[in-house]
Amino acid sequence: MLAALAADIRQQARALGFSACGIARADVTPDAAERLRRWLAAGRHGGMDYMAKHAALRTDPSALLPGVLSVISVRLPYWPQASSEPEQHDDAIAEVSRYARGRDYHKTVRQRLQKLAEHIQAHVRTRLGNDDFFIFRAFSDSAPVMETEFAQRAGIGWRGKHTLTLSRQGSWHFLGELFTNLPLPADASAEAHCGNCRRCLDTCPTGAIVAPYEVDARRCISYLTIELDGAIPEELRPLIGQRIYGCDDCQTCCPWNRFAQAGDPDFAVRNHLDHSPLTALFAWPADEFERRLAGSPIRRIGHERWLRNIAVALGNAAPTDAHRLALQSRRDDPSALVREHVAWALNRYDRPITTV
Repeated sequence: MLAALAADIRQQARALGFSACGIARADVTPDAAERLRRWLAAGRHGGMDYMAKHAALRTDPSALLPGVLSVISVRLPYWPQASSEPEQHDDAIAEVSRYARGRDYHKTVRQRLQKLAEHIQAHVRTRLGNDDFFIFRAFSDSAPVMETEFAQRAGIGWRGKHTLTLSRQGSWHFLGELFTNLPLPADASAEAHCGNCRRCLDTCPTGAIVAPYEVDARRCISYLTIELDGAIPEELRPLIGQRIYGCDDCQTCCPWNRFAQAGDPDFAVRNHLDHSPLTALFAWPADEFERRLAGSPIRRIGHERWLRNIAVALGNAAPTDAHRLALQSRRDDPSALVREHVAWALNRYDRPITTV
């Protein structure tokens, strides 16, 4: 019965739009737990205090769902189907990480996992006549879960040298997990296929991938533009370029992403975030930021950090009249954080102004 149920779960996951589904035992290997402990001890989580605070939960799935025996791991591709990538670099255009150009993935993945759980519930009810036998909890980057660990053990991807989950269809995907008390048969773990490649290490603009499978978040542009809530270290600002939310460099250079699948329609580009001028985004007042980015993962960083990030990007752009005027418009911004980054950007404009 359980083997048939596992096969049915995979089939239903595909029907719900997931590109892959696998099953792992609900325990964390000692190696994975030790890797997390060393990473935290080295301070590489930066200001993400929640990583240390909830470390025990990450290594003990039963603390999140008592009685959990299996983890159903799923993958959902997000490559934006209608994304318009510039043919060559344009430093007047904002760079937004591909995963954040459309709808917030948390709700999409969890809603589909809920539907998968309801399907399993109906299956169990039919076979056992007992609604209370099946318990579950759905996650998508929404709780202290070692997602990549379970994805690898469930056979749907492996841990790349950039620490993201890779598959033969690349890394442009979200992960989700369904913890359950069902003793489902586990799948074989995925084998790694990075070989001797080190493109992600060599490409990282800030050298945040300090060694294969090791990232120092304190240098990562995604951390600096999303997780960091204070001033961005001055020595790293010039390396950020025009990236205003996240960074995709370690993924765009990965050979496996040549085989990426088209993303789910839920993540189609909104607000022209694939090709918007820095000046246009910098002009958004707080209410427009909230309105335009409702339902977007970007909204959680808030308007202040949004302006901070764009000020840095403008400081790295060509010192045109349009860029200078945009920065000067926020010289007296109510936020000291924004004012400091605007002043830094204007101080970078020591070259003659060019025409727009």
